[in-house]
Amino acid sequence: MKNKVFNLVDAELIFYPTFFNQQESSWLFDKLVDEIKWRNGQIKLFGKLVGEPRQTALYGDKGLSYTYSGKIQQAEGWTESLLAIKEKLANILMLEFNSVLANLYRCGKDSMGWHSDNERELGQDPIIASVSFGATRIFRLKHISNTSLCENIELTNGSLLLMKGSTQHFWKHQIPKTNKVVEKRVNLTFRNIIT
Repeated sequence: MKNKVFNLVDAELIFYPTFFNQQESSWLFDKLVDEIKWRNGQIKLFGKLVGEPRQTALYGDKGLSYTYSGKIQQAEGWTESLLAIKEKLANILMLEFNSVLANLYRCGKDSMGWHSDNERELGQDPIIASVSFGATRIFRLKHISNTSLCENIELTNGSLLLMKGSTQHFWKHQIPKTNKVVEKRVNLTFRNIIT
């Protein structure tokens, strides 16, 4: 399977632009938009509770929960579509995941601010498999201590971005707002929550 390995300091990033073909991607996009229990939540930003600028949901093994930005989510049980994606990740990448944080970007105004996926329950050097369906959005990365080091990646329909190694310790990432007319996008970040 075609991929691109990014040569970045303190990071291990591999991008698979066509992890799912266009037919699979379109079918999965429709299924995920309909079957996931999307929620409008609140997060803590600079000590204040604000509305999360996208819809989210957590799915995974029974009893798992995940906390980020002061928000606690309890995992719903796996859906058939999410299990199929999880199985493909396991078969091709030889990686097992016990949870997925799903994000629905409804338009260009929906976004995700600068952050690292470095929560304690993800353990040391977490592996994050980020799968995208629907509209293309720009994924920005910047090095935490050397902000001149940055990278932009177009996350396209059916693509997979694999982040591993020390990436979450040294880099932040975001999906910025855009004034362009952008259709819906579903992003699934598969991860392992340590209990």
